Amino acid sequence: MTSLFNAGIRAILLDIEGTITPISFVHDVLFPYARAQVKNYLALHFQSVDTTADLSLLRDEHALDLQQDLKPPPLADGPVDTAIDSFARYVFWLMDRDRKSPGLKSLQGKIWEQGYLNGSLTAPLFADVLPAIEKMRRAALQIAIFSSGSVFAQKLLFAHTNAGDVTELIDRYFDTTSGAKTASSSYLQIAVALDLNPAAVLFISDVLAELDAARAAGMRTLLCIRPGNPTQTHHSPHKVIDSFAQLWSATRDSFESMDESH
Repeated sequence: MTSLFNAGIRAILLDIEGTITPISFVHDVLFPYARAQVKNYLALHFQSVDTTADLSLLRDEHALDLQQDLKPPPLADGPVDTAIDSFARYVFWLMDRDRKSPGLKSLQGKIWEQGYLNGSLTAPLFADVLPAIEKMRRAALQIAIFSSGSVFAQKLLFAHTNAGDVTELIDRYFDTTSGAKTASSSYLQIAVALDLNPAAVLFISDVLAELDAARAAGMRTLLCIRPGNPTQTHHSPHKVIDSFAQLWSATRDSFESMDESH
């Protein structure tokens, strides 16, 4: 931890998928669960205020898709069952395109909440994650999350991990309302929210485009390689770890070399 402080790092910004949880949890568990449950959820909550707000966002997005001639499946305004079927088809269409849609992400979060609460879902943290975060907290580092999933979905995940409810270990949550994860402006906005110079923030992710954006904003970066992650096929300027335990084997010089390459 001394090396982190010597390098001036005061906050750790963490990605979720492929960094602290396996990619397979998101792609093989969360997404299929949302897909399987979306019709049932809409049937039960179609008239609720929160669901109506999500559907309004989806209607607006659908209108933009039509304007851009993306040929989304049509939305129906007929009987409730017909409308639910049409919204479900559009949700599937968005999910197939991995769209970072506010309406989709909000709706998915509500569906996942049911799964977490009834015990169908439990978020698996890599074994090295919790000890590392606890050590960071003891060293008075801020711990923040930046994920394409909604803040609501992030909090649900940390409240229902294989280690129990660990939400007290996380100081801040950021989602794409702060901007795209591949835009450097998003990381500048997050640094402002943390009341820190970007150089005082270390961002850890498994996605090179996200790390490039954070680095362009002035943050320190580490590429996290986990089992099941896509193979990185080209040279990366980001230093690599495959366990959070390696954060404490990093030397002061290794973080200083990040500064020299900005």
